[in-house]
Amino acid sequence: MTEQAMSMVTWPRAETKAPRKNDGRRTGLRSRLVVTFTIVAVIASAMVAGIGYQLVRRELLTRATTSAIENLRDGLDRMTLPVGTSDLQWPTDTSVTDQDLADVAASLSGPDRQVVLEYGRQPPVRSDLDGFEDGDIPPDVRLGTETDRLVHKTQEIRGEPELVLGTRIYREGANGAKLWTGMSVYVFVSLKNEDRVLGNLRTALVQAGLLTLVIALSIALVSARQVLLPVRRLGAAAQALGSGRLDTRLPVHGRDELAGLTETFNETAVALEQTVSELRTLEAMSRRFVADVSHELRTPLTTMTAVTDMLTEEAEQLPPDAAQAVHLVVREINRLRVLVEHLIEVSRFDSGAAVLYRETVDVGDALADCLEVRGWADQVKLTVPIGLAFALDPRRFDVIVANLVGNALSHGAPPVLLDAVLRPSGLTVTVRDHGAGIPQDAIGHVFERFFKAGAGRARSEGSGLGLAIAKANAELHHGTISAQSVDPGTLFTVWIPRP
Repeated sequence: MTEQAMSMVTWPRAETKAPRKNDGRRTGLRSRLVVTFTIVAVIASAMVAGIGYQLVRRELLTRATTSAIENLRDGLDRMTLPVGTSDLQWPTDTSVTDQDLADVAASLSGPDRQVVLEYGRQPPVRSDLDGFEDGDIPPDVRLGTETDRLVHKTQEIRGEPELVLGTRIYREGANGAKLWTGMSVYVFVSLKNEDRVLGNLRTALVQAGLLTLVIALSIALVSARQVLLPVRRLGAAAQALGSGRLDTRLPVHGRDELAGLTETFNETAVALEQTVSELRTLEAMSRRFVADVSHELRTPLTTMTAVTDMLTEEAEQLPPDAAQAVHLVVREINRLRVLVEHLIEVSRFDSGAAVLYRETVDVGDALADCLEVRGWADQVKLTVPIGLAFALDPRRFDVIVANLVGNALSHGAPPVLLDAVLRPSGLTVTVRDHGAGIPQDAIGHVFERFFKAGAGRARSEGSGLGLAIAKANAELHHGTISAQSVDPGTLFTVWIPRP
């Protein structure tokens, strides 16, 4: 982590947005808050409007029904019955004429009110010849009238809302008793005015509901923004913290749960910064220690290598035990020399001192030289198109190929195949051996430092850093390197993109 990445602002701007992962089902917290707030507002508005509408409707119908019943009763009280035998009911009184019945129906009718009068077996008399007929009388109203009750019902008749009232007409006998005259009257009261009022009310409620919806949606958007602003700031701060800006802090406002969460975030950031700082210090010390030790070992190793060369020349003249000891010392010194060289190379990568110097080279010549210098030309089958040129760092490319081929020769089995091909995306180099292959559970670890697959490799001549160095050099070219088990053997693939 560079120092430039450590120094930034005290807290990120609210507009900073963290990258989002689309899982196909994700919905934003803001959207859920807005939808929930809007649904609650709509449900509340609908409930209030519905209850208000029902109360108004009930009141209007109650008032219309009460007024119609009072008018009917007043009409019956003021009505003058035709002259007849006072102690007898009308069906037996032959003095009642059709005109008498028409007068009774007319006395009970009025504006927006029509009457159907039934008397005995005579045809029903209507106050309006073009109005309602006896067939329009609801059966339950007729049935209720026969029980000596004044009944009423609201019903849509002929497409219009009507209030239907039904009752029998009584007269007072000589002894003061109420006698049924044989007449039943049915009054149809129009509810057009009430229906018009209710229609206007419904329109007003719908308009008010739409206005409430707009207001609720606006309030929900504003409220969601205010509520989620600290959450977005926390998200942006967490992203900045994850990107290495460990001095990121957030201002604490208020004393609510979000303020407590912000305080916790700041405390966590402080602890994390301290821990990371300590780890970086230890890591820097470790890298410097490895680099210093590696460099300090180079001088004695150079001397030891010169001495071992002399011992190797004299080993054949020494007794068998001494000769074996000399060969063992020479082998271990060579291992130590390779390990020191690898450690120095690794320390360059860790310290960021590794630099890439690209130049256009003939890939075939570069691969052939790599094999020839190490004496592998007869052990590896090289396949490269003639004249294949590519821009890369020759030294680091040589290190990549040498480590991969050396690994195949040391731990695989012949034939070892080295191929290179130029694709539109870049240069691809593959190394394959035909040995037992790498165990499947070790494939993902072969590029880790000091990793050796299997107990048999624990004391091998390799340092355990070759593949890690090859991977670092490939990544320095902005490329990739991978390993996979094939049947038989192992296949390593290096891809270097075009510069």
